[in-house]
Amino acid sequence: MGAPLPTNTDTGHNHIVKDVSSNTDHDGGLDEAVQFERNLGFLEACRLYPAAMGWSIFVSLGVIMLAFDPQLLGNLYAMPQFQSDFGYLFEGQYIIAASWQTGLSMGNPVGQVVGALVAGYPMERYGRKWTFGACVALTTGLIFIQFFARSLPVLLAGELLGGLVLGCYAVIAPAYSSEVCPMAIRGVLTSYVNLCFVMGQLLANGVCAGTSKLHDHWAYSIPFALQWFWSLIILPGLLFVPESPWWLVRKGRLAEAEHVLRRLASGKVNVRRTLAAIVETDRLERELEMGSTYWDCFRGVNLRRTEISVGVYCTQVLSGIYLINYGTYFFQLAGLSKEDAFSMGIGFLAVGFLGTILSWPLIVRYGRRTIYNSGLFFLIVLQIIIGILDCIPGRPSGVAWAESSLMLVWNFFYDISIGPICFVIISEASATRVRSKSIAFATAAQGALGCIMTVAIPYMINPDEANMQGKLGFFFGGLAALCFVWAFFRVPETKGRTYEELDILFERKVPTRQFESYVIETHGL
Repeated sequence: MGAPLPTNTDTGHNHIVKDVSSNTDHDGGLDEAVQFERNLGFLEACRLYPAAMGWSIFVSLGVIMLAFDPQLLGNLYAMPQFQSDFGYLFEGQYIIAASWQTGLSMGNPVGQVVGALVAGYPMERYGRKWTFGACVALTTGLIFIQFFARSLPVLLAGELLGGLVLGCYAVIAPAYSSEVCPMAIRGVLTSYVNLCFVMGQLLANGVCAGTSKLHDHWAYSIPFALQWFWSLIILPGLLFVPESPWWLVRKGRLAEAEHVLRRLASGKVNVRRTLAAIVETDRLERELEMGSTYWDCFRGVNLRRTEISVGVYCTQVLSGIYLINYGTYFFQLAGLSKEDAFSMGIGFLAVGFLGTILSWPLIVRYGRRTIYNSGLFFLIVLQIIIGILDCIPGRPSGVAWAESSLMLVWNFFYDISIGPICFVIISEASATRVRSKSIAFATAAQGALGCIMTVAIPYMINPDEANMQGKLGFFFGGLAALCFVWAFFRVPETKGRTYEELDILFERKVPTRQFESYVIETHGL
């Protein structure tokens, strides 16, 4: 990689280092604010910022709705009543045609593409809070189409329209969490977004496992109706959600930003110092001409930052996460009974829930890069093993259970590594002025890949098509291996860095593997 880059003694960057500590407030200065955040431990941050944690968790509830919908569809494809009402006979059994599975399932990824890109504008103009509220209100109305659908074309319309709004939640939640939480807890709270994905999927599996025994339209109408539950919780609470202080600072509303910071922190925190740090970071980014448009995501140093965000998010799709949407159906095609397939689907997501929670102490202790790359390596190994098992001649009965069990293990490693870490990285790698648009573009890119997988997977697993079964492990294992090579050379360690420090590291073009050890010295820090 060449000789190590110099620290602040490099005269070419001295103006940046001096600017970091040149502005101080009358309460003790910017330096003390930065030092306070650096020295703040995880448990102490939890005690000092309970409101920030609570509101971050609250806004992330939208992601549960986002995850519930596609997982619900994947379960409906394996539900006897849904199959008989919407499918056709094939070798004595009702199935949903792969073309219709593709069309219905396209609603969510298409929504992530269009909805995510659209979300960036109102988030920057009207703020995170009111954009979130508008999305919840729209989702509440669009659920009516899904609930009353009695034909595939009507259901398709409901899924496509609903998906456009649901895609916005994947942008709002990580952006909001990263902007209301201090550095010590932002990793856990942004990774909580992944837990919301898992909870939405787990709830969909649990509900469908219960209603699948019904013999009328309520077998699938009840799961659709349960989506209104989250609207009833979120809409009243929305009146009390504080706006992002970073957004308020960019709008020049410093008095409101200070008021919000007081709401988010306990009385022991000097919020004026926190506000000074936010103002200084915003000033530095304006000096570095980072801008705030989609085009600015690809200008100068922001191109590298956007690449990282897009890469870690797309890796989720390329490593096989879209199989979760077809989990129960996949288990059924692998040879398990209907009851065992639904039970395995619930267990599949239960281990994901556990994995996400166990990732939190790892995030606090080991950071981002090590966990991300290690987890991705294990996913590759597991996928290859699943593919090899499927090649056993005669495919003995135990192979179905072995493949299904390994998929559970795969999901555990996914949700302890690249699942939650992705949301931490996309929040920290992006500059604050383009964060909403950078996350939106990464979400859209992930959604575009999701569209491809949504088209491909039904044709790869359906018994009347390719019927690949466990051989999908070779396909996704190979794609994940390519992602691993990219991540090793491109994903830096962002743990323990303030947003201002990250701006400086990227501006100096510090090599990926030097991010963790690179020293930024400033006058007074």
